[in-house]
Amino acid sequence: MSDRMKIGHLFPIKSAPLPHDKTSKTNAGRTPQSTEFRDLLESKTLKFSHHAEVRMEQRGISLQPESLSQIMKAVDDAASKGARDSLIVFKDIAMIVNVPSRTVVTAMDGNQMKSNVFTQIDSAIILS
Repeated sequence: MSDRMKIGHLFPIKSAPLPHDKTSKTNAGRTPQSTEFRDLLESKTLKFSHHAEVRMEQRGISLQPESLSQIMKAVDDAASKGARDSLIVFKDIAMIVNVPSRTVVTAMDGNQMKSNVFTQIDSAIILS
């Protein structure tokens, strides 16, 4: 197998729920992590919709960890400028990302990008 990793293995979309009861004690005598920590963690994680995962698999698109880091930084930059739905172009991959939810909605490779019109976006980020 190559050194590329499947998206779902790096950043799973579905995970076990974190405890919500802040008053119960764990075996070590500590309280479970707060919802604020979970919210912070989720705010820094890039998620992929089911549609995006299917499209990426169909189109043979895979991202290495370094690429994901660059894309997550681009989403952070877009969020800091108030973007809601961004087109992110990274090498020969284009992704539409819902910035507030940090979710990749769809993705396409260079062949699908040609002669394509991107609608319902309010920003575009071109990464090298």
